[in-house]
Amino acid sequence: MTSQVSSTAEQADGALVGEQRTSGDGGPGKEVRRLDRVIIRFAGDSGDGMQLTGDRFTSETASFGNDLSTLPNFPAEIRAPAGTLPGVSSFQLHFADHDILTPGDAPNVLVAMNPAALKANIGDVPRGAEIIVNTDEFTKRPMAKVGYETNPLEDGSLSAYHVHPVPLTTLTIEALKEFGLSRKEAERSKNMFALGLLSWMYHRPTEGTEKFLRAKFAKKPDIAEANVTAFRAGWNFGETTEDFATSYEVAPATTAFPTGTYRNISGNLALSYGLIAAARQADLPLYLGSYPITPASDILHELSRHKNFGVRTFQAEDEIAGIGAALGAAFGGSLAVTTTSGPGVALKSETIGLAVSLELPLLIVDIQRGGPSTGLPTKTEQADLLQAMYGRNGEAPVPIVAPKTPADCFDAALDAARIALTYRTPVFLLSDGYLANGSEPWRIPEVDQLPDLRVQFATGPNHQLADGTEVFWPYKRDPESLARPWAVPGTPGLEHRIGGIEKQDGTGNISYDPANHDFMVRTRQAKVDGIDVPDLEVDDPADESGAGARTLVLGWGSTYGPITAAVRRVRGAGQRIAQAHLRHLNPFPGNLGEVLARYDEVVVPEMNLGQLATLLRARYLVDARSHTQVSGMPFKAEQLAEVLKEAIND
Repeated sequence: MTSQVSSTAEQADGALVGEQRTSGDGGPGKEVRRLDRVIIRFAGDSGDGMQLTGDRFTSETASFGNDLSTLPNFPAEIRAPAGTLPGVSSFQLHFADHDILTPGDAPNVLVAMNPAALKANIGDVPRGAEIIVNTDEFTKRPMAKVGYETNPLEDGSLSAYHVHPVPLTTLTIEALKEFGLSRKEAERSKNMFALGLLSWMYHRPTEGTEKFLRAKFAKKPDIAEANVTAFRAGWNFGETTEDFATSYEVAPATTAFPTGTYRNISGNLALSYGLIAAARQADLPLYLGSYPITPASDILHELSRHKNFGVRTFQAEDEIAGIGAALGAAFGGSLAVTTTSGPGVALKSETIGLAVSLELPLLIVDIQRGGPSTGLPTKTEQADLLQAMYGRNGEAPVPIVAPKTPADCFDAALDAARIALTYRTPVFLLSDGYLANGSEPWRIPEVDQLPDLRVQFATGPNHQLADGTEVFWPYKRDPESLARPWAVPGTPGLEHRIGGIEKQDGTGNISYDPANHDFMVRTRQAKVDGIDVPDLEVDDPADESGAGARTLVLGWGSTYGPITAAVRRVRGAGQRIAQAHLRHLNPFPGNLGEVLARYDEVVVPEMNLGQLATLLRARYLVDARSHTQVSGMPFKAEQLAEVLKEAIND
């Protein structure tokens, strides 16, 4: 869905607005309260459809024109044990009438489909928040399974919250009795009842969800209509029940973004579109050689839908075959990509080294997750930085690009393709599970705004021997970029050797000469070091005397949202702090050392044990203050704000 917005304004993540008004829009005698932002979390068993429910609410919120940010959180198992704490799946959505940056620290509304969902999430819910619970599931056995000795809906333990007990299962079954479904079949639609209720509470559009349900279940029209009926029943329940006396309005974010056409987009979808756009701008076929792995598989799924754009996808039997096929496609003249996560990068490392030696353009997309080994497949982490930097045998430098938001994955894919094609090198694109599965509004760019990525293939001899013979030297380099020529196999006269053994400079012949190896190693490193990346931009608002901050917070990748939200809070409290964010991690921006030297204190928040901080200390001899988290979840803005305040006051 797309929406039009105009103008520009930046506001801090705000508190709930207390303005109220009475309106017929909320139903007879119902109050409508205006808010500037809301954070909702849907939670239930992994089979309760919480991700679908959250996704539909998000889509309607995007079409309404709010700014938004989401955080899906689900187990790694296909069907986790029902009614257990490890089996809880949740979806958090933060939407607002102004520019926001994160899915929010704590939900204002929790929808708990069973006791496990309540117990797993109640610790994040602030006092005074609203909790909607499915009372049908609060029976003795489900409560005992998660350690409730008494019913929390009756023992006073939830007295600090506004609890709305709703028999979601019973109401759904009653609403669907005309369809002749079994109880089990009817129960499956309770998530749509909950979605309808929340859509009424927050004045969300409904047409898109009804259209989606009819399309999703087009081959089962009875099931489609049952879900639509449950959705409408939830809406009508909110309209008529006395328990929900107030509904809420969050106006569109009409002043939050530059003028343009926007749509809601996840990081993996944006990255997929970026790869397609890069191939079109390069006038090359796009080839993906991949093996399914969470959380990268969605890119394979999406690209397989776009054969009309010259995209070819190959689901290989394993990670090694996937990158091997991709590297072969690069040799054949395609924009080649392989997608994976950390465990797959380990398996691909030898072929990445081969790509370094062959000096062919190849994009390695690593959607990072918690490790080591299998680790946390559905949780986020950014702990593959050192693996991407050094995780190969020998001196095998590879450029590294990291997007900062879900929408930025589109631009990062174009940037990574630019580097790979211009410098004839494999490039790491480091996203992570938080960006991959999260979503936000994305301004759809005009085609004429996209970079020109066209390359010139070698078409004939490029070197003259002493006797005047013209020959093709596959390792004769461009003097500026140090890139070697890209010769498509089958071009007459351009036959050349290929393989992993060291090449002789220029000719590409196999060489064991020590001086030649030293020269080639240093040349490949110089090529990466010489990649054109923009200078690091620093946001450092000066005070009235013109003095800047003494503390800099420096981040990379998906920490951008929480860091920026924390910086807004710190500045809102009257303290000065500077902020910068790295997209290019190899090579670093040319002015990074000068930027770091300007500040007394440098704070580096990372979802690892300090990998970027380690690189900064080694390269620039700066005593970077590392703040780390490896919980599988993104930073919370308030926690980061406290860390930054401590750094300022030290």
